[in-house]
Amino acid sequence: AIRLVALGLAFLSAPGLAMADSGLFIGASVGNTTVEDDFDSFVLDGDTNSYRLVTGFRFGDMLGLEIGYQDFGELNELLTVGTTISDALIKTSGWTAGATLDLPVGNTFSLFGRAGVYFWDTDVIIDGFSINLPGDENTYYGAGARVDVSRNLSLIGDWTRFELDSANADTISIGFQYRFGL
Repeated sequence: AIRLVALGLAFLSAPGLAMADSGLFIGASVGNTTVEDDFDSFVLDGDTNSYRLVTGFRFGDMLGLEIGYQDFGELNELLTVGTTISDALIKTSGWTAGATLDLPVGNTFSLFGRAGVYFWDTDVIIDGFSINLPGDENTYYGAGARVDVSRNLSLIGDWTRFELDSANADTISIGFQYRFGL
């Protein structure tokens, strides 16, 4: 995360990058997350509703830095150990820090990629007994499209993969981004 901040400060001081489309933005999105993992005797394969809140800074038309909060919602699974079947509720959420790279295709449309680090932790509730699993930092990356509906407001659709240790969480989402000061 410190490297991302240093990179952002370096770009702020670079001449020519502070163009008219530069500035602070906020955004939010909702989507569906699919999680897949194969533990020793437990297969996790489910989907859940999720949401993301984000804020950041755009450096011209192409580069942006962002921080955010990603919540994967609640994933319900049945856990079978021997002959015992238990109901498991898994909740994962955390903070993101990353960068975006846009490719403007026209005046109001652009494609983008995103990558960064996800700082997450998980709560697991098995038959009413709660366990907080220690968090970790893992990478995320994705791609999407942005359509400007006004000078300050864009609609966004994207896919993002979060690599959570041995599990993969794929999120398809739609949302908005509001840019200040344009």
